[in-house]
Amino acid sequence: MVFGFKKRKLFGQDGNRFFEILSRQASKALEGLEALWNFAQNGTKENANLVRNVEHEADDLRRILIEELDQTFVTPLDREDIYALSRAIDDVVDYAKTTVDEMEIYGVKGDEHIREMVDILRKSARELNDAVKILKDYPKIALAHAVKAKSYENQMEEAYHLALADLFKGTDTVYMLKMREIYRHLSNAADRGDEAANIISSVVMKQT
Repeated sequence: MVFGFKKRKLFGQDGNRFFEILSRQASKALEGLEALWNFAQNGTKENANLVRNVEHEADDLRRILIEELDQTFVTPLDREDIYALSRAIDDVVDYAKTTVDEMEIYGVKGDEHIREMVDILRKSARELNDAVKILKDYPKIALAHAVKAKSYENQMEEAYHLALADLFKGTDTVYMLKMREIYRHLSNAADRGDEAANIISSVVMKQT
C-alpha cells in the first residue's frame, strides 16, 4: 500500500494467470453440469449436494479472478472481457444450483424434458471448456468451439418450447407452475452459456 492506494501488479504473477483462472472456471462449470445431469437422473440428496459444492467452488474461483483484476494494472485481454466471461461462466453454474434448489423445494423429479435440457447444457459446457482452455494459444480453434456452443442454445430453445407445450397439456396447475420454473432455470443457463460464447468470439476477433 503506497499513499493509500493498492500496488497493482503488471500481469499479476504471470500473464497467463487470467487464462488459467478462466480455464478452471470453465472446467468447474462442466463439472457442475455433469453433477446436475446425475441429479436429473437420480435426485438424491448426495447428488444435490454435489451440485452445490461445485457451485461454491466456482464462486471461489470467481472471487479470485476479481481480486486478480483488482491487483493487476495491465491484463492480457480487455479487463471488461475477462470480467464478463468469468461472470457468464459462473452464472451457468449458479443456474445449475438454483435448478436443484427449486426441484427440492417443489418436490419434483427430473422428467424426460429436464434430462434432455440438462444434456444440452452439458454438451455446451464441454464446448465452452474446450474453447477457454485453448483461447490463448489457438484462438481460431477456440472460436470454432464457441460457435458450436452457440448452436446448443438454439437446441435449448426448441427443447424448452417443446417441454412447455407438453406441460400445458396436463390438468395439474400447481405441477405445471412448478415445472415451468424449472424449465426456465435451464433455459436461462443456456442463455448465459450463449453469452460466454459470444464473449469468446469477440475476444478472438479483437486478437486476430
